[in-house]
This record gives sequence, structure tokens and C-alpha cells, in this order.
Amino acid sequence: MTTQIHLTVDGKKHTIAVDDPNMPLLYALRDELGMDNPHFGCGLAQCGAFTVHVDGQAIRSCVTPLAAVKDAKITTLAGLGTAEHPHPLQAAYVEEQVPQCGYCINGWIMTAAALLKSNPHPSDQQIRDGLSGLKCRCGTHMAIIRAVKRAAAMA
Repeated sequence: MTTQIHLTVDGKKHTIAVDDPNMPLLYALRDELGMDNPHFGCGLAQCGAFTVHVDGQAIRSCVTPLAAVKDAKITTLAGLGTAEHPHPLQAAYVEEQVPQCGYCINGWIMTAAALLKSNPHPSDQQIRDGLSGLKCRCGTHMAIIRAVKRAAAMA
């Protein structure tokens, strides 16, 4: 039986017809809506590459069923800012030259954006705690922390 799921993604309303309402949100974003972010990482909510905001909260879309987010406001990295008007974190990432391979950036920026929304001026320890559990194989962790601090200073 097909179920209609209504989502608002990056300000645009979508209706997705799915056979399984427990399908992960990540699959709906990538496969049904054709988005290239968030990325598929480990699929076990351990790397963070698939982080999105649901009603302002950072969640792992690879383990979040569609049924749990119906009628929610979903924000992806593409909806956080634009090239013309980047989110402070996106601008800080460029200024601090954070990107290496770029695969994990989605998770780091989306998680940090939620952190800064709830705590606009976090301490170094609060930044580390807020970003714990995310993975970056390129080893840009220190540049990421500098970028989060820079974005916080811009607020």
C-alpha cells in the first residue's frame, strides 16, 4: 500500500509516495527528490555525513524514518545558505580552508549550525562536545573548530 508523505525541504513543499513509510529520510532526499546532499556515509548514524535539520534540530537522516518527519520542516546544507548569501559557517569554512575531500562537510556544518543556534557563543569544550561523534578522515578537526569559532564571532 502506498503512503503519501508531505515534507517541506529547504522551503519547498513535496509529496512523496512511498511503499514503506519507515524508509530512511536520507533515501527519500537522495532517491525520491534527487538531492546530492546529505551524503550517504556509514548508514549507521555514526559518521554524520547525512545530517539534516528537522524543525531546527540536527538529526541523522540515515536512521530517521519518513513517518517520523512527515509535515516537518527539513533543512539540508543546500538550504542553509547560498553562494551569494552563505550561512556564517559556510563562509567560515571557506575562510579557514577547512574542505579537503569535502565528503563529511555536510554533517559538520549542519551539526555546528544547530549548536550555534542553541548556543551562539560556545566555549571550545562546548564546540568539541557538540561535534563529538562526527568523523573526518582528512583530519581537518582543528580547522573545523576554528571555523565554528569564527562563525560564532560573526554572530
